[in-house]
Amino acid sequence: MANIALQLYSIKELTNVDFLGTLKKVAEIGYDGVEFAGYFGTSAKDLRKELDDLGLQAAGSHIGISELEVNLDRTIEYSLEIQNPYIVCPGLPEEMRDSADSYKRTAEQFNIIGERCKEHGIRFGYHNHDIEFQTFEGVYGLDLLMSHTHSDHLFMELDTFWVEHAGLHSIDFIHQYKERCAILHMKDMKSKEDKRNIEIGSGIIDFNSITAAAKQFNLDWYTVEQEEFDLPQLQSIEMSLQYLRGIL
Repeated sequence: MANIALQLYSIKELTNVDFLGTLKKVAEIGYDGVEFAGYFGTSAKDLRKELDDLGLQAAGSHIGISELEVNLDRTIEYSLEIQNPYIVCPGLPEEMRDSADSYKRTAEQFNIIGERCKEHGIRFGYHNHDIEFQTFEGVYGLDLLMSHTHSDHLFMELDTFWVEHAGLHSIDFIHQYKERCAILHMKDMKSKEDKRNIEIGSGIIDFNSITAAAKQFNLDWYTVEQEEFDLPQLQSIEMSLQYLRGIL
């Protein structure tokens, strides 16, 4: 059975109030793992115990570039303590992505970060939005970043919603980066006219084709993320999980 995780940023209003209690609710819904977006002052020891008690796996952690620049050693140490195998940069400030040269400089920095992570058995990845599909010298920013980083130093966490939001097709990038796409962020879009994020299976993105392609390449995690809600958040994330279980 495929591993399905929840990016906890989806329910940040709940984790902000009761982090560990919310983890319990996510486990009860049936997720296999969680991808973190902050630890809310919880010690690594306590978080590891909670994950063990709930039967949840650490399926990654989003860490901003400024934190990685200043506290990489501590970030790695915390990940090791909670048995988290993936550290993911969730985006870049404009000055790190506003030209081909900017992307190349960022790639140099990512190679250093990725090498440090690899030394400790952790993989370092990058999560895209739509801005990485701006072209420089005829090349997508995302392609510049990936082509100037070593495959052992940077993997791709491909966000389906943002690829489609840019007018492109996720399946093309799954095939292009089949050796480097370890995690898929599963996010649906309501319609071409209304590009809001919606429960998976309720929108226009063809997840049957996406998952069929992804299955060929043994991705590690399918991670649900939703940032806009019309329904109660826990109901929405359960709907997405049930849909993915049905096609995976």
